[in-house]
Amino acid sequence: MKKKFIASILLGTMVMQLAACGSADSTTEETATEETEVVEETAEEETEAAEETEEAAEETEVSAEDSDVAYIQDKGTLIVGITDFAPMDYKDDNGEWIGFDADVAKKVAEDLGVQVQFVEIDWDNKILELENKSIDVVWNGMTLTDEVKNAMECTNAYCNNAQVVVVASDVADQYQDEESLQGLAFAVEAGSAGEAAAQELGLDYTSLTSQSDTLMEVSAGTSNACIIDLLMAGAMIGDGTSYPDLTHTVELTTEEYGVGCRKGSDLAAYINDEFKAMYDDGSLVTIAETYGVQDAVVAQ
Repeated sequence: MKKKFIASILLGTMVMQLAACGSADSTTEETATEETEVVEETAEEETEAAEETEEAAEETEVSAEDSDVAYIQDKGTLIVGITDFAPMDYKDDNGEWIGFDADVAKKVAEDLGVQVQFVEIDWDNKILELENKSIDVVWNGMTLTDEVKNAMECTNAYCNNAQVVVVASDVADQYQDEESLQGLAFAVEAGSAGEAAAQELGLDYTSLTSQSDTLMEVSAGTSNACIIDLLMAGAMIGDGTSYPDLTHTVELTTEEYGVGCRKGSDLAAYINDEFKAMYDDGSLVTIAETYGVQDAVVAQ
């Protein structure tokens, strides 16, 4: 009897120990599972955070790529496409570019915090130069034609202008209307508003690289007449100029000047803000007075 009692006690003890082991194992498994779940949740959160950071960086990069203002500030230079075109862009005795357009461009570059660089371009290739990023703006007394406005992001108009016929002073009285121009040999700048006017009137013309070249043609007698901007005529021909024996007669068109940027560029809006600020503080007109074009300035 005593042996049976002892055996029962031993059996009970073993059952209790087995039950305790099973409970411990279950608790350990539950703890391990919970820890695994926590690690997985943490990993997922870290992955999501990394993806969000990467997306934000990509958005910032795209924004910088899309912004011409940021692009220009990053490279530190505003490259201005021009031709030799007084009184807008021309060189002084020291070889420095000056003129109404050149001086205003310098001020805009200064406000952007960058240097300005003037590059002479083939006017007929101005759109291609912009698209290739050889230049950042076309800023050279550019007429706001439909072709220009469709191909570029243009600023508001800042100057009024007209296309005029230039002839030798001693024959000017013979060419006072459009009808009298037929039969003359004209010189025009390729891709210019003057060329467009010659085409519209059915005139006989030769296309040259710049408006200054067309004046040389007329002065040399190679062409009978040329068509150039009124603002240039005021600065380049007549008494006290390089061409005292030339004068302008017929005014063919009236037009407005604007600055051309790459299509979709935010630089055009930036320059518009600059025009407005400079017009309001009087500095735009002050610069214009330096070059005798103050009457042509458009209110901003």
